[in-house]
Amino acid sequence: MIGKMSKEFFEAVKMLEAEKGIAKEQIYDNISQAVISSLKREYGGKDVVYCEIDEEKQRIKVFVRKEVVEEVEDPDVEISLEDAQQLRKSAKVGKTIDIPIKTKELGRIIAQKAKHSIRQGLRDAERSKAYEEFRSKTQELVTAVVDRIDPITGVATLNIGKSQTMLPKAEQVPGETLKEGAQLKIFIVDVKETTKGPKVMVSRTHPGLVRRLFEQEVPEIYDGTIEIKSVSREAGSRSKIAVYTNDEDVDAVGACIGPRGQRVSAIVDALGGEKIDIVKYSEDPAEFVAASLAPSEVISVTVINEEEKTCRAIVPDDQLSLAIGNKGQNVRLAVRLTGWNIDIKPESEADVPFETEAETENE
Repeated sequence: MIGKMSKEFFEAVKMLEAEKGIAKEQIYDNISQAVISSLKREYGGKDVVYCEIDEEKQRIKVFVRKEVVEEVEDPDVEISLEDAQQLRKSAKVGKTIDIPIKTKELGRIIAQKAKHSIRQGLRDAERSKAYEEFRSKTQELVTAVVDRIDPITGVATLNIGKSQTMLPKAEQVPGETLKEGAQLKIFIVDVKETTKGPKVMVSRTHPGLVRRLFEQEVPEIYDGTIEIKSVSREAGSRSKIAVYTNDEDVDAVGACIGPRGQRVSAIVDALGGEKIDIVKYSEDPAEFVAASLAPSEVISVTVINEEEKTCRAIVPDDQLSLAIGNKGQNVRLAVRLTGWNIDIKPESEADVPFETEAETENE
């Protein structure tokens, strides 16, 4: 039996539990396992060493448990009846006896293992706290500060509160120049728990970033009056967002633009000048597709195949390039926004039968 541990030790463990969230049972268990691991090598590595920590009595008991036998064959796990009865008169063959371990090294070992366990507990608690903090912010927007930028890979190290994470080059907005010390809005895509702490996956290119920025800037979205139906984005260039409201007195698109365009301007600034098309959502596919092709005018939209979600949009001849967009960007974003495959034709080709086009493609 080790003499009483200092009162300060047990009070320190209680304080760590209260302030850092480290379970005292975990600390005591870690110390016990470490002490056992250190001592059982003296007994051939056999599981005969025990360590019991009694918080109430503020004592630590370390002992080896051996079986009482008539003739000892393995001294690591057995003790003769004669020797056992010197320790306890009631000892009997076939029973076990707990033999206190008393060495000069024991106190030092326990103190060393306690210190290590507490340090490890603090690290684990900090990791767990950081993980829970980030997990609660998954799919949310946070403000980060650029700590440094790798000159070779372009990977940015970001500080989020007391934690750090990496913003890969692929998740940075093309053409955007990051500067050390600058504040940055980032989207937390996912958080995974690892032995080295939480692995936080963040992005500046994710469509969720646009969604959360609108929620911050537009009170009607935040309170649920206006609903964001979908977002499509090509980061650094253009985004489209479809909004809807059941309230007849609310202009969903106008509310997102804001007085004198202030709300959408703030979002454009946060995205480094990225263009944003705000589209009115409709349950009618033709109306929704027509709106999604903004800023182009649309004369008509005809559903070709509802199951395959294919349709044809007719636009003025002089609006064809605008509807398609640079390198097809506008129609590509419209397709992602609506979920419909859109075939765009100029008004001059509006009378060409769909079947004729299909037959031509099959030839």
